[in-house]
Parts: sequence; C-alpha cells; structure tokens
Amino acid sequence: MKKELSRRNLLKTLGFATGGLLTVPLHGLAATNLRLHLPNSVKYPAPDKPVTAITLGAGNRGNVYGAYAVKYADHLNIVGVAEPIEVRNKRYCQKHNIPVENSFVTWEHVFERAKFADAIIITTPDNLHFGPCMKALAMGYDILLEKPIAPTEKECRDILEMAKKTKRVVAVCHVLRYSPYFIKLRELIHNGSIGELISIQHFEPIEHIHMSHSYVRGNWHNSKATTPIILAKSCHDLDILRWMVGKSCEKISAFGDLKWFRKENMPTGATLRCMDGCAIEKECPYSALKIYYRNRQRTYVFDLPEDSNKQGDAILDYLKTTNYGRCVYQMDNDQPDHYTTNLQFSNGVTVAFSMEAFTSYEGRRTRIMGSHGDIVGDMSQLVHTNFLTGEKIEWELSSDSHGGGDWNLVSDWVQAVSKQNVDLLSSSIDASVESHIMGFTAEKSRLGGNTEKVFL
Repeated sequence: MKKELSRRNLLKTLGFATGGLLTVPLHGLAATNLRLHLPNSVKYPAPDKPVTAITLGAGNRGNVYGAYAVKYADHLNIVGVAEPIEVRNKRYCQKHNIPVENSFVTWEHVFERAKFADAIIITTPDNLHFGPCMKALAMGYDILLEKPIAPTEKECRDILEMAKKTKRVVAVCHVLRYSPYFIKLRELIHNGSIGELISIQHFEPIEHIHMSHSYVRGNWHNSKATTPIILAKSCHDLDILRWMVGKSCEKISAFGDLKWFRKENMPTGATLRCMDGCAIEKECPYSALKIYYRNRQRTYVFDLPEDSNKQGDAILDYLKTTNYGRCVYQMDNDQPDHYTTNLQFSNGVTVAFSMEAFTSYEGRRTRIMGSHGDIVGDMSQLVHTNFLTGEKIEWELSSDSHGGGDWNLVSDWVQAVSKQNVDLLSSSIDASVESHIMGFTAEKSRLGGNTEKVFL
C-alpha cells in the first residue's frame, strides 16, 4: 500500500532530518513505498512588483520559461522579445501581450535601446549565448541563461568574470538540480543513509530518434558550429554529478566516437532526402517521413500552422527544404553517438558516466554505491537498500522531461533578482562554470587520448 507523506514528515519518519548517519532502525520498513511529489513552483510570496524580463529566443526553451509569467503574472512579466522567425515572434508577443515597440528581430536590436527591464532570458542557439550575455551584463541586466553557458571554455570564464565584475544575478538553467529525483539522491548521499559515498554509475540514454533529430539532423549536429555533445546534451549530467558528490573533479578520462551515422553505413538505395524515392525508407528507423510526417514526433521545430488540416502539407514542405528531411547517413554531423567519461573527485569518489544514442528509451539511470547502502534509480523511481538490514525503501516520483525542475528554477531566479541575492540560486554562474570546465576537459581527453587534469 502506498503511503503519502510530506517531505518534512518523511525526513522525520526516516530519521534523516539530523543530517547524520541513519539512526532509526529500518525494521518493519521492508519494501516500503513512498511517493515524492514535485515541490510547489511558487514557494515564495509574490515580490512587491513583478520582475520584468526580455526573452532572447522564442523557441522551445524560451516558451517553457516564459510560460511561468503567464501562470504567475504577479511574479514575472515578459515585456520584450527578440526572435528572427516571424511566426515565433508573433505568437510570443500575443502570449505575453508584448507591445510592438518591444518586439525585435535579433538580440542586437534589444541593446540599441536603453535598459527597459530588470532581466534578460537568454534562450538563443548555443553559439549565440556569449554576445548577448556579455552585453546584458555590461548594461546592468540580471540574467537567466540557458545551458550551455557558451561554446568555449574561454567564453564561459569570461562570462563568469563579467558577472563578478558587474555583480549581477546570473542563473544557468541546470534544471535537474530542481528535480525531486536528484534532490532526493543528493539528500540520501549527504545525510549518511548509504554511509560513505564510494562511487557512482550514471547513464544517459539519448534515445535513437532523439539522437537523429537533435544531433544528426538538428541544430546541434556539428560540434564546430555549436558545442560538443558532452556539453550540448550532458552538461546537465556533469553538473548534477558534481553537485551530488559535493567535491571538485580532479581528473577525467573520456572515450567515444561517431560510429553509426556515417556515409559508409548508408544502405544501398538510400537517397539524399527520405522523400526522394528512397528504396529503403519504410525499412529505416530514422526515416524522416516516419518520424515527422506519419508519427508526428518532434514537430515543434517546424512552427506548424494552428489549423491541423494544414499541418501535414507544412511538414512535407519542411522535409523538402530543411535538414530534418535529409538522410541521416549523409549529413555533415560530427557528434559522437556513444561517449563514456570516467571522473575522479578530490575525495576519492569515482564516477562512470555513459551517454548513449542507441536506446529505445530516454530517462537517466543512476546507481550510487556507499559503504553501508546503495541506491538505484531511473528518474521515475529510486530504491535505497540498507546493507545492515537488507531492507528497502522505494520512492516513486511524478516528473516531466526535466524531472519537474523548469519552473522551480524560474521561481528561485525571480526571487534572486527581486531580492538581489544570488544565494537563493542553486545553479549560479559560479557553480555552473565548474561543470562546464569538466565537459571541456572530457572533450580534450576524448580527442587526445589522455587522462586530463581539471583546472578550475
């Protein structure tokens, strides 16, 4: 029978609240099932006046964070947008009642005006993070910055230096820190429930269609034009591992390559585009016609008309003219489709992290090994086993694709900006740069074939 408990009562029941080793006997708790709910995304009272913000980039992430302002207008008010795709710009302006004079085509146009909001939300493509972030800091804006911070280590360090110089509030969108799953894992590590932390195995299954969509055909298919996949996809994971271990990473050894999505693996009969009479289109799991047209998966990238009767023809037009209709074996992609990273931390803890494209499923998997217990989880549930008693406690979680963290991140950021207190952030620029440096170091190791030291 499942038992509903608040987080505070749960901690009291399990004897975790003291932060020390588990002292309450677990006898009688074998196979106990508990449910861990999402925290309330409005844990603070509304500020005296809403934080005003301008969104740069009205794509998927810009709409996710911007939607917080629609739901909680007394906390956040979006007063401007920069977006070069006309239909996205128009829809965003309508959603947030943005006046025409505050609608801009590119981010540069925003900064031609004197400062007219409290903050900037940067959800532009990865290679367009550095310029607007540095300009916004120079003009006195606080910032919500989508990950990755910037495409190069130097740019990341420059943003950190500028943030410190200007003393602005900069939050990086490492939303997994706000996921109940990872919050609970970190809590169990640090309150002594597993004794001394020894090692972690962490697995990120990208899922084969997601890989083909984002990192073969999509915006992140070429690392030189954007960022290496270890940052574009997995800086969340490096950040959360650093956060859970609680110590700095000292050494990294990484391996991986692009093995499958290459021209030499192209099946006989394949054409440049899936709809060009490809002989094996119906046999290919990566068929653009199957994914986007027949199954209607991941079509948010197409900015489809609201009239559903017109969407099919619009999809076909996109498949004729964009990379999303091209054969996955004939792209100019260079992102590895399998990537293994070994990390050693200053307290002797080791982590094995694997990112894999070829899975039928998504959702991170974690195994945490301690001297007195272990934890196994997959973002929908986690199980803690006590070595002394053999008894288990299982938590089941409710979550979205980022584990419920998106709006909780925005909530903390709004308060931090309102109170001008960076300590209210879990994922500040200071904390986030370290995990990015880990990513750049991993890529250096992968390309050079050496174990690399991490220089913070």
